[in-house]
Amino acid sequence: MAEVLVYVDHADGAVRKPTLELLTLARRIGEPVAVALGAGAADTAAALAEHGAVKVLTHEAAEYADYLVVPKVDALQAAVTAVSPAAVLVPSSAEGKEIAARLALRIGAGIITDATDLEASEEGPVATQSVFAASFTTKTRVIKGTPVITVKPNSAAVEPAPAAGTVETLTVAFTGQATGTKVTARTPRESTGRPELTEAAIVVSGGRGVNGAENFPLIEALADSLGAAVGASRAAVDAGWYPHTNQVGQTGKSVSPQLYIANGISGAIQHRAGMQTSKTIVAVNKDAEAPIFDLVDYGVVGDLFDVVPQLTEEINTRKG
Repeated sequence: MAEVLVYVDHADGAVRKPTLELLTLARRIGEPVAVALGAGAADTAAALAEHGAVKVLTHEAAEYADYLVVPKVDALQAAVTAVSPAAVLVPSSAEGKEIAARLALRIGAGIITDATDLEASEEGPVATQSVFAASFTTKTRVIKGTPVITVKPNSAAVEPAPAAGTVETLTVAFTGQATGTKVTARTPRESTGRPELTEAAIVVSGGRGVNGAENFPLIEALADSLGAAVGASRAAVDAGWYPHTNQVGQTGKSVSPQLYIANGISGAIQHRAGMQTSKTIVAVNKDAEAPIFDLVDYGVVGDLFDVVPQLTEEINTRKG
């Protein structure tokens, strides 16, 4: 069976959930070979092996932290040369998509971004995508070179499948471009105690109907009762009610959780493009004609200031 490279997203050896999802998808089309780079790369081996990696290629160097994405592209290119994989899978984060695009250009291959599923075929991996502001679902296949595919978080359930996880050191020769853009400072992101928006299994969002920053604690309380991330529509962000980093939509972040709850959001195409692939969608809106109701699995026609506190109270009661 052909090998499939999986780029490992980790923090000092702690593997992030989207990578474990990639390993599940990789097993559908071949044997997963993980590529872990930077500080703590070797520490990822146990988790990767537990989730199906037959081999773990590691390389630790200061360049991965000191400079932007080019050193990682150099390493993935070296891995492609060493393995000759059937495909390269990368988490579909902002950084992941830049790495994937640069790699595809380097190796002269086609690229598919924001895939939501993968399946095997005789001609190569076939990816499912949601395209044109989530108006259509397509089946796509790369026809030139080694397919480079970025996959949206929450596209597959994490499935343990113990494998050998043999650790090998990857030989990497950095190009002259690798040190072209240096990281001069880092500011730790302030922790809210909530899941990362793009990786969360549940997302609770607020829109124009929240009617002010002072009312967003209602949305946060519901999110906290569910252990969810908090999102916001472009209207709420543009009004200054919630940080831009929490914007869901075509010009914000794209999410695909198991459950998405939209509160006071009309359902404009810009917002739908960022959340339409959610597995289950619930909306609360007092306008029965709001476009969001054309999309949802469950809709509540009512004032969010009445509905959301009651929902939060009921959830907390059942938890207690």
